[in-house]
Amino acid sequence: MKLVLSTLLCLSLMLISCTAIPQHRNINNHQPHPNANNIPLDEKPDPRRETSTWIPILKYNKEQSEDGSYKTEYETGNNIIHEETGFLKDFSENNPNGVLVQHGQYSYQSPEGETINVQYTADERGFRATGDHIPTPPAIPEEIQKGLDQIYAGIKQQQERLEQRAKSDPEFAKKLENVRLANQNGQYVGPLENP
Repeated sequence: MKLVLSTLLCLSLMLISCTAIPQHRNINNHQPHPNANNIPLDEKPDPRRETSTWIPILKYNKEQSEDGSYKTEYETGNNIIHEETGFLKDFSENNPNGVLVQHGQYSYQSPEGETINVQYTADERGFRATGDHIPTPPAIPEEIQKGLDQIYAGIKQQQERLEQRAKSDPEFAKKLENVRLANQNGQYVGPLENP
């Protein structure tokens, strides 16, 4: 009798559980699986969104000299061409290891199909690029340029006075050297001259 009761109980539980699940429901909730770029399969991918395109390197050369100079060039399968030369230049006492000077040019194709050419120089004066697509700043007005020239002349005069004082005052020379080191590390110490 116990066996019959437990069998009936199991059958009724199975019947209840089967009727509780709607038959039209898809248990897996299967949706079209997006591809690697998360673009649904039924959409046509935008070529600018594709990130998995393999671009071959068609040409690569690099020459390194013992004096630190180098020349490098490469070309890719999507029409990027780059050439660069570099060398070390002795600049001043503040840069005993010299300054790396780089000259180069590169070109690539814009999305509109136009070839973009860029020439550049990087040296102690920073990075400067030229190209037909780069806007050029307007000329500095004469009055402003005169003011800037006066400011630069004052800075140079102050530096010369500090150097003269450092020659005759060893303690001041140490302070001046500490200020130079701090400035090289990006710290600002403030003026050294006492009125």
